Amino acid sequence: MPHFANPLLRNIIIKSPFDSIKWQKCFQYLKTLRTLQYDGFKTIYFGETDIPESLITGEDFSDGYFMQSPIWCIVHAGGSQGWVPWKYRMFLRDELCVRQEESLFFEFCDVAKKAYGRCAIVVKDATRQAEMRRKENKESQAEAHVPSIINLTSIVCCPEVAKSHGHELLSLPSPYNYLTPLDSAWSSLKWFIINNRKEFCLQAIDNACEYQYILLSSLISKGIERINPSKWRMLTNKVRRWENYYLGKFS
Repeated sequence: MPHFANPLLRNIIIKSPFDSIKWQKCFQYLKTLRTLQYDGFKTIYFGETDIPESLITGEDFSDGYFMQSPIWCIVHAGGSQGWVPWKYRMFLRDELCVRQEESLFFEFCDVAKKAYGRCAIVVKDATRQAEMRRKENKESQAEAHVPSIINLTSIVCCPEVAKSHGHELLSLPSPYNYLTPLDSAWSSLKWFIINNRKEFCLQAIDNACEYQYILLSSLISKGIERINPSKWRMLTNKVRRWENYYLGKFS
């Protein structure tokens, strides 16, 4: 007969000494965000996702043969009112040339100010999360929320740039990445690509070869367009419920 551990004992085994630090950081983030929201700031979520070329072409590597394919990086933002009316950017992530665009965040902040006024810009920063995990063994207490530069793959998000436009830049603490609706929006985009890529594909055949052309820009734009304001409201409402749950739990 299977033996199940006592639930209390199981929690004691699984929880680490640094869980309370993570919870307090999340609580501090949520309090800061909610204060800004009460002060009239609009919440928008800014981030990026990777689109492998194999996802676009539908190449099958199940036979064991694998060839490294290029990866596209898409940068965009959205909130309860839908996608921010800013022209999203798409970069080819090339191992031979990796550079970050500093001017794009300035442009984004300017567009967000004209569209919404003051905004709380929430960014999930993988680089900073990795550094935080390495430092956790040296920390003994939770730190107050201190804005710092957030490096995405292609864009540098600077709090001074955000403040110059009247915004506040917030870093989403790890491991509470589901407190942003942007990941769900990216998932919807990738499913759209998988299910509709053939409709954006042109083929040509000559005497020696068969060519396949994919209208990538149109495919991405249509997928982003399909995630309409109604879908965004549903995603942000789900995040809001999680926020209310944690605020009630930690307070």
